[in-house]
Amino acid sequence: MKALISLNHTKLGIALMKKLLFQFDTDTHPSSFDTVVAYDGGADHVIPHGNLSPANISSLVEGTIFTRAPKDKKNTAIFVGGSDMVAGQELFIAVQKHFFAGFKVSVMLDSNGSNTTAAAAVAKIATSTSLAGKKAVILGGTGPVGQRAAAMLALEGADVSITSRHIFGAEEACFAMKERFNVDLTPVEAADCDARGDAVADANIVLATGAAGIELLKAEHWQNNPNIEVIADANATPPLGIGGTDMLDKGLDRHGKNVWGAIGFGTLKLALHRACIDKLFDDNKQVFDAELIFKLAKEMA
Repeated sequence: MKALISLNHTKLGIALMKKLLFQFDTDTHPSSFDTVVAYDGGADHVIPHGNLSPANISSLVEGTIFTRAPKDKKNTAIFVGGSDMVAGQELFIAVQKHFFAGFKVSVMLDSNGSNTTAAAAVAKIATSTSLAGKKAVILGGTGPVGQRAAAMLALEGADVSITSRHIFGAEEACFAMKERFNVDLTPVEAADCDARGDAVADANIVLATGAAGIELLKAEHWQNNPNIEVIADANATPPLGIGGTDMLDKGLDRHGKNVWGAIGFGTLKLALHRACIDKLFDDNKQVFDAELIFKLAKEMA
């Protein structure tokens, strides 16, 4: 009888071992988008914390790594998000510095959706054309998504340029990606649509990652360009980033180019985000940053 009671308690304990995802956000208000996707990705409970920085996370991280037995640590994970990619990267690194020996949990970085959005966009582009040796231009590429997408394209062998209204913004973005991924990117100043049209004149791949509701390229600048093979636009707020495209485009042929709209590759972005959350609970050793997220995106695309 005692053995049976013990067995029942063991089974009950297993049943009650919830998958906990601690959402570490650098913004005051943690992203509700990330919270929803975390639940959809398989977390039983999501615990959001805002205004986090390397200076105030010690007790939070310790609470995740010291509370469960080694075999159960896989049921606790940390997601780092927020609107600031630089702050997110610093927080992501700081979290891992608290880990040691067997005292660690799986972690994921996706500030502003940068890793999952960039990975989904580049993975879908790769289904439309080969990347190695191609010339790619990231319009408005100084933000989190643009920078990560540029790095991923470069890691696949593309010759990548980042445009910005001011050259120093493009230079700063290229330097940051050189430091993080050891890739060489070319900064380009392009203050208006005509300048951006010139920037993509000999491009094979064009990806727009500028601010929502800002047109970066007009239809006339790409429709008759014989060099462009693929166009993708991460903007889903009208006016779109690239004129003459539609946010629903899924590799659609427009003027002899394969076109991907924000919702067109956004389906993969959401599926990828959920899949990463699910995999965080496979064990307590997962580290989901750009490289691993992009690898998974290519498998799913």
